[in-house]
Amino acid sequence: MKKNDLILVGMILCLAAAFIGYQFLKGKSVNADVVVTVDGEPYGRYALSADQIIEIDGTNTLEIRDGKAAMKAADCPDKLCVHQKAISRDGESIICLPNKVVVTIEGGEKSELDGVAK
Repeated sequence: MKKNDLILVGMILCLAAAFIGYQFLKGKSVNADVVVTVDGEPYGRYALSADQIIEIDGTNTLEIRDGKAAMKAADCPDKLCVHQKAISRDGESIICLPNKVVVTIEGGEKSELDGVAK
């Protein structure tokens, strides 16, 4: 490899690192809420900034701590929702299919329509 090839590879790596860093740092919404639905019906809306433990219909336990929401317990057989990572960014979700529980993070600001949604 020549000097110019190394410079090109270095620039591409720097650009990729900058993009990943931007995606990592921009994610948290200041006024984010945790929205819980059970069987498609609204169950509750909770502030992501307040530490709390929520019992969901006696089947699931959701914990909000340090700006992250995580499913701590579930009575479903596979417990995939319990093994999911904690969520904290707008649009992330935890889904428990057997119990029909969906936990989603929604930002405080309203989203604008895009060109496709018009």
